Amino acid sequence: MKLELAKGVKDIYPEEKILQQRVMDVFRRTFELYGYAPIETPLLEKYEVLASKYAGGSEILNEMFTLNDQGGRRLALRYDLTVPFCRFVGMNKTLKMPFKRYEMGPVFRDGPISVSRFRQFWQCDVDVVGIKSMKIDAEFVEIFNKVFEELGLNVEVRVNNRKILDAIMERLEINKPGEVILIVDKLDKIGVKGVSKELKEIGTEENQIRLLLKIISVEGTNKQKLKSLRDQLGVCEGLDEIEEVMKYSDKFVFDISLARGLAYYTGTIYEVYLKNGEIKTAVASGGRYDKMISGFLESNQDYPALGISFGLSRIALALQNQNIKSVNKVYVIPIKTEVNDVVKNLRNSGINTDVDYNSRGVSKNLDYASKLGIPYCLIIGEKELKSNKYTLRNMNTGKELKLSITEIIKKLK
Repeated sequence: MKLELAKGVKDIYPEEKILQQRVMDVFRRTFELYGYAPIETPLLEKYEVLASKYAGGSEILNEMFTLNDQGGRRLALRYDLTVPFCRFVGMNKTLKMPFKRYEMGPVFRDGPISVSRFRQFWQCDVDVVGIKSMKIDAEFVEIFNKVFEELGLNVEVRVNNRKILDAIMERLEINKPGEVILIVDKLDKIGVKGVSKELKEIGTEENQIRLLLKIISVEGTNKQKLKSLRDQLGVCEGLDEIEEVMKYSDKFVFDISLARGLAYYTGTIYEVYLKNGEIKTAVASGGRYDKMISGFLESNQDYPALGISFGLSRIALALQNQNIKSVNKVYVIPIKTEVNDVVKNLRNSGINTDVDYNSRGVSKNLDYASKLGIPYCLIIGEKELKSNKYTLRNMNTGKELKLSITEIIKKLK
């Protein structure tokens, strides 16, 4: 049997997984800073939950992985974390509102494959249910900016409102607004010519296409774009909402062409892109989905909801130049000595420590530590043990210092 991976998936090696975990640590700290608590939902859901008309819409159905269990029940692998979260809220009616949660885990989509797009990938989501105020929509802009600032990535947060797109569709008397919005969502991928071509193919009139592209291509500051749209659309709830978000945050770009393909969005929508353009697709996204939970429950009760999702693999890809290959801070090299007490002392102080048990000698161990990207080596021989001064070598600079264990711990922490 030839050993090979299934198409569209990959093994994750230690250096990449270490980086992903460090990114997730930033997510976790930031999410909890803003009051969000963790939950976990299953990878498998009932097919009818994920395929519900209140879920992702027809576009995502084509990308679902489905299966039948031994009892003949139809199941599917989750394609995002939002729909399972809505199912979770619907099943737990005693939850105190507002309910704020985050979840990190793998999702699955049988869609197009590229350098930064796989069939299995991790999402890291933050959602809140039970807040209508646009203050929370502005807070999510803060969360985006806080996360990427912590990661050292320069990003552009783009914001729009689906109600604005709906108003544009109505103003232009477009017959297939849902299909048109899905096509507009491809603007970054296929360009103006590609969008025009696809709009013609579904029967959109030339004049409608021209006016639509003109409206969504308006340039200027956020306030200038807002004024331009007010002049063209008049009274519009979506414009009122985006203006309110602007009152609380100015760290975003108002992007009228931003559509988000999933059908469940009802208000504010977000996408985040790297400014250096290394990754062309969004590294984070999300929006309001005020009708999904009540739709699942077939209830008239109001469940205002807002969520954003971070693409872990894409963000880790953007950070790969940091070249982090090991979880260890220091590698201990004993020279015919017993170093257990030193190693225990380092580990008890919270310093990730590995040690040579193979007696390979100094040069081979230094080479080993260098290839793994371990930043420090601690060389301990009989002289060092007697003097309680150990040789700490910086693997990046080659500089060596003679330090006590207390000084070493202070330096490495």
